[in-house]
Amino acid sequence: MSSRNSQANKQAARERLRAEREKHAKKAKLKRQLLVGGAVVAAIAIAGGVAVAVNEMNKPSAWEAAAKKTLVKPAHSSGTDGTEIVVGDPASKYNLDAYEDMRCPVCASFEQESGAAVLKGATDKKYKITYTMGTFLDGNGGTGSKNALSALGAALNVSTEAFTEYHTLLYSKDVHPEETKDEFGSDDKLIELAQKVPALKGNKTFEDAVKNGTYDKWALTMSDKFNKAEGVTGTPTVKLNGKAIEVIGQPSATVMAAIDKAISGK
Repeated sequence: MSSRNSQANKQAARERLRAEREKHAKKAKLKRQLLVGGAVVAAIAIAGGVAVAVNEMNKPSAWEAAAKKTLVKPAHSSGTDGTEIVVGDPASKYNLDAYEDMRCPVCASFEQESGAAVLKGATDKKYKITYTMGTFLDGNGGTGSKNALSALGAALNVSTEAFTEYHTLLYSKDVHPEETKDEFGSDDKLIELAQKVPALKGNKTFEDAVKNGTYDKWALTMSDKFNKAEGVTGTPTVKLNGKAIEVIGQPSATVMAAIDKAISGK
């Protein structure tokens, strides 16, 4: 009896040991499966993250995308692709070309000093003004030149007067930012400033055009025209029928006298 019990006890012990080993083996197998599965999921997640990052890197910027859009010309523009902004009598035989960049601090100084007098000459029909706007200062970082030019296109679409008032405002001493500050890169900022122009205040058509980049392609086309202009190496550049007018650092009276002299041919 004692011998049979001992044998049975040994057999039972071996069964318990075998069962315990199988239990541990199953746990170990499950752990390995979980680790492998987790690694696969992590790898997929990482791969997915990398793919998203690569896609974002390869995604064209808003301005690269704008270059591929259909050109929309602002109303009241003229010339090829609507890149002529003419203020004054379009039939005038005297044309004052003004080349500017909206982020240019020297352009701002010129406009603050002589802009009103130059505009008056056009409204008095002494000559017409043709504005050609560049965006080369965005090459130093930011998008303010292009964005402000696009907003000017939206203003021109409202009226020539809205354009001149907004143009004057953006160059004004209290508004024009330092060249290194890209404040004009913000649509909201440009719309906020436009509330000071009666024709643009609360003008939803204007605001939607700014927000939607309606005239972004036009701004790029205008900038391309600026880049191809002969004899323009910086801003501001002003010419009367092709004759250069010195405006940088000059008082308004001197600028106007130079324009009158170019008109008279003396």
